[in-house]
Amino acid sequence: MRETYSQPLARDAMAYVLAGGRGSRLKELTDNRAKPAVYFGGKSRIIDFALSNAINSGIRRIGVATQYKAHSLIRHMQRAWNFMRPERNESFDILPASQRVSEDHWYEGTADAVFQNIDIIASYAPKYMVILAGDHIYKMDYELMLRQHVESGADVTIGCLVVPRMEATGFGVMAVDKTDTITDFIEKPADPPGIPGNEEMALASMGIYVFETKFLFQMLQEDADDPNSSRDFGNDIIPKIVKNGKAVAHRFTNSCIRAAEEIEEYWRDVGTLDAYFEANLDLTDVVPKLNMYDRDWPIWTDQIIAAPAKFVHDEEGRRGMAISSLISQDCIVSGAVAKRSLLFTGVKMGSFSSCEEAVILPYCNIGRGARLSRVILDSGVRIPEGLVVGEDPILDAQRFRRTDSGVCLITKRMIDQLA
Repeated sequence: MRETYSQPLARDAMAYVLAGGRGSRLKELTDNRAKPAVYFGGKSRIIDFALSNAINSGIRRIGVATQYKAHSLIRHMQRAWNFMRPERNESFDILPASQRVSEDHWYEGTADAVFQNIDIIASYAPKYMVILAGDHIYKMDYELMLRQHVESGADVTIGCLVVPRMEATGFGVMAVDKTDTITDFIEKPADPPGIPGNEEMALASMGIYVFETKFLFQMLQEDADDPNSSRDFGNDIIPKIVKNGKAVAHRFTNSCIRAAEEIEEYWRDVGTLDAYFEANLDLTDVVPKLNMYDRDWPIWTDQIIAAPAKFVHDEEGRRGMAISSLISQDCIVSGAVAKRSLLFTGVKMGSFSSCEEAVILPYCNIGRGARLSRVILDSGVRIPEGLVVGEDPILDAQRFRRTDSGVCLITKRMIDQLA
C-alpha cells in the first residue's frame, strides 16, 4: 500500500520532462521520431511512463521539452495528454526548442533545455522541480522522493539504481557515504565506485533530479554565465552541487511501484534494439516483470476508438490464434498464428502467415504465407506474401537491420528496396 499524506508535496511541484533526444542506438526506429515517441507495450509510447508516474504521484503541472524530430511526439501528447485543466490549477506545456534566447540558439544540453524556459516555469511558481528523462520504462512514486528531499535538507536529490559495479560504466555514477550523501558524481566512469558495505554494487543515476525551484534557477543562471559549461545536468550542474553543496541519492527501491505479482523493481533503458525487443516481449510472460494491468498505477496514453481484436478461420493449417501473446484493439488475425508476440493497434495477419517472438508496431499488414521470427516491424510496414525472416541470418542481414542476437528491424524503406 502507498502511504498517503494530508499535504502532498507533489501539489507544490512541477515535473519537467526532457524528451528531446534522438536515441540513435535504436537505428532506423528513430529516423522519423524521437526516442520518447517510440511505441511500447501494445498501445503506449515510452514517454507515457514518466508522464503517468507524475500524474499518479499527484503532480499536476508538467512541462515537456522536445527537440529532435518532435512532430509525432507532440501529436501524441496533444491527443493523449490534453485532459489537464487550468481551472483545477493543472497545466501541461509542450516546449519545443524555438530559439527563444537567440536566433541560432537551440537547446544546447539538458540544463539549457530548462534554462530557456525559466520564465514559463516561474509563471506557475512551483516550489519544487522534478526533472525527468522521458525515455525509460518504470513505475515510481515521485512524492516519496520529494519527501526525502525535504527531510534530508538536500540541494539536489538524485534518483539512482543499485546495479553491479562494472555494469554502471555507461551511467552517471555516484560515490556516497553511509548516509547516501553524494561525495562524487562521475559520468560514465571506467572504474565505477562501489557502495559502502557492498563494494561490488554501484549507484547509477536514473536521470531524475529534485530541486527547490529557487535554487535550481540560481544554478541554471550561473551555468548559463559560464562560457566553459556544456549546459548539462550530469556534466556540469550536479558535479558543482556535489562539490559546493549537499547532494543526496534516492534509491529507486524506496519509491518504485510494484503490483502484488511483481517480484523486482522494474526499470529499463530500452535504448538499443535488443533491449527494446526483450522489454516488449517480457510483457508476454505468464507473470510479466512489469505489470501493465495494475489499475492502481495506470499508464495513461492515447485512447484510440477502435474495434476489438478478432480471430477468424478454424480449419487445419488455417486457424486464427495467439499463444502467449498480447493482441491490441483493431487487430485481425485471419487464419494466422502469433506466438510470444506483441501486436500493436491495427495489425492485420493474412491466412497461413505466422509470427514468433515479434514486436509489430501499429497498422502493419502481414501477407499470406509470410513467416516472421525475432523481428521488430516499424509502424505501417506491409510484409509481402510468402516473405520469410528469421531463418537465414546471412540473407536477413543483407535485407534488414539485424542485431548480433538475431533480431531484425524491418522498416517501410527496407521493404520498398526488396522490389
